Amino acid sequence: MDVTTISEIPLTTIDGGTTSLAEFDDKVVLIVNVASRCGLAPQYEKLEELQKTYGDRGFTVLGFPSNQFLQELGSTDAIKEYCSLTWGVTFPMFDKVKVNGKNAHPLYKELTKTEDASGKAGKVQWNFEKFVVANGVVHRFRPKTEPDAPEIVSLIEESLGS
Repeated sequence: MDVTTISEIPLTTIDGGTTSLAEFDDKVVLIVNVASRCGLAPQYEKLEELQKTYGDRGFTVLGFPSNQFLQELGSTDAIKEYCSLTWGVTFPMFDKVKVNGKNAHPLYKELTKTEDASGKAGKVQWNFEKFVVANGVVHRFRPKTEPDAPEIVSLIEESLGS
């Protein structure tokens, strides 16, 4: 996939501002679809640990709330409050998006073209699917792969040149 393409896709922040991934072109980015009421929500803690560990070295997590699997809170204010109070989230969060189907956000339409480690592209399987964009390449990790899994951490560290 051409990373330039995804860099130009307009994004809406959780506060209603507009941006794009171009703002993060100089960083290693972990994009994740999040859901507050999902059984995988404790992954927020590990995502925040990655943010704190590598954030000052050119890395960031980008959280995209999604109610695609009917497990996200109704309002952006409720999502912000939950993320802040429950998990202490400091990484950038975005407006709710659809990750699958004809109404999927354009970013996810591009990201889901990426194959996972077993060579499968296509639909996001569940909440907390992760896409690491590093050095112009997108890497895909399925939901049950924890944010601090060795394959993700080593990719981040190698991409940051540590």
